[in-house]
Amino acid sequence: MTTTTVSAHQSAPTANRTVSPVELRRRLDQDEELMVLDVRTPAEFETVHIHGSYNVPLDLLTEHTQELADRLPEHVVLVCQSGNRASQACQKLGASGFGAADVLDGGISAYESAGGDVVRRGDRWAMDRQVRMVAGSLVLAGTLAGQLVHRRLGLLAGAVGAGLAYSALSDSCAMASVLSRMPWNRVEADPSLRSFFEQVPTALQDH
Repeated sequence: MTTTTVSAHQSAPTANRTVSPVELRRRLDQDEELMVLDVRTPAEFETVHIHGSYNVPLDLLTEHTQELADRLPEHVVLVCQSGNRASQACQKLGASGFGAADVLDGGISAYESAGGDVVRRGDRWAMDRQVRMVAGSLVLAGTLAGQLVHRRLGLLAGAVGAGLAYSALSDSCAMASVLSRMPWNRVEADPSLRSFFEQVPTALQDH
């Protein structure tokens, strides 16, 4: 009988591993090599992020998954607002051969609530909150228009509902993608792999 050993950087068809906010705080205190990778948009990251974390937006990670998988250190925790985007990033890295990443359970909101050290600048809403606001406003507008103007306008509410259902089924969000390009969500940042590798420790740059 042949036994196959799966190394930390080999892909394995397992569920994403999660780490609690309390456990992440403990690991950050004890493990100097631990990297926290935030996959939210640059604007979200600028507003609030875990002290010492690095920003590689999910779309950038998706585009250059293999390059990142080849150069990331052994200890990585992926972070987003609630855990959804971090889970997507973890799956993509795993499919590329990097199986040593954990996902922060509950996202940065849970980490801050647990007393974690965060850097906060400005008061920009988190992306999931913006999506809820826009979706709710469209549903309300469609419902009122259907009652007061023309009943066919009420189909807008149904269209939004269908979009949200598809978003859940496909584990994606077109509305969030659109909102991330709005002026209030833009910052003067360089979301490129070059800027990321220039920030990380020297040991990783020379990997």
